[in-house]
Amino acid sequence: MSKKPLRDLGYGVYAVTSVIGSRHVGCIANSAMQITSKPATIALSMNHDNFTNGAISESGIFAISILPETVDSGIIGTFGFQSSRDIDKFENIAFSEKEGVRVLNAAVSFLVCRVVDKMETSTHTVFLGEVIDSDELSEGEPMSYAYYHNVVKGKSPKNAPTYIEEEKTSDKWVCSICGYVYNGETPFEELSDSYTCPVCSVPKKLFEKR
Repeated sequence: MSKKPLRDLGYGVYAVTSVIGSRHVGCIANSAMQITSKPATIALSMNHDNFTNGAISESGIFAISILPETVDSGIIGTFGFQSSRDIDKFENIAFSEKEGVRVLNAAVSFLVCRVVDKMETSTHTVFLGEVIDSDELSEGEPMSYAYYHNVVKGKSPKNAPTYIEEEKTSDKWVCSICGYVYNGETPFEELSDSYTCPVCSVPKKLFEKR
C-alpha cells in the first residue's frame, strides 16, 4: 500500500490551544476542517496522549491558530515536540486571549470553538466545535502540511493523525528531538556549534548520526 496518497490529502499546520483550570496548554495539529457553515462548525482530531486533549474535554473550548509559512520554527518545536505536561509553552511566545483561550500572535488567523460533540476512536478524539470567535491577524500565506513536509522538511510528531513511521536512514545526521534529517551541502561536522535544528530549534549537539 502506498503512503503517498495520505500525504496528498489537504492539511494545514495549526497551534491548537485550550485551558485546564488556570493553566494554558497547546500543541501542533494538522487535522482540522470545517464541516458546516451555519453554524460554522470545525472538526478537530486530537491524540488521546496529548495533554491538550484532556484540557479540551474538561474545558469544552479550544482555539486554532493558523500558522504561516514564515512561522518561527521554534514555535513548531515548542508546541509540536514538547509536552504541556512538562513546560509552559507560552513562556516566550507572544499571544492574545480570546474567550478565555490563548491564540498565537504569529498566526495568520484564528478560530475559537466551543465543543458541541465528540467522537472517540482507538487513538484519537474527534472534537466538533462551534465557532464563537474568529479573526485575521496577518496577510501571510497559511502553511500547508505539504509545505511543512516538502519545503521545511519537518516531521509529524508521533501523536499526529498523519504520522507515518519513516524508513531508517543510514549515515545521516538526524535531530533526536523532531527527526529532521540534515541534508545541507556543508558536512555536518563542519557546521558551527551555534547551528540549530530548522524545525525544532534544538542545538547541534542533539543531532545523532544514524
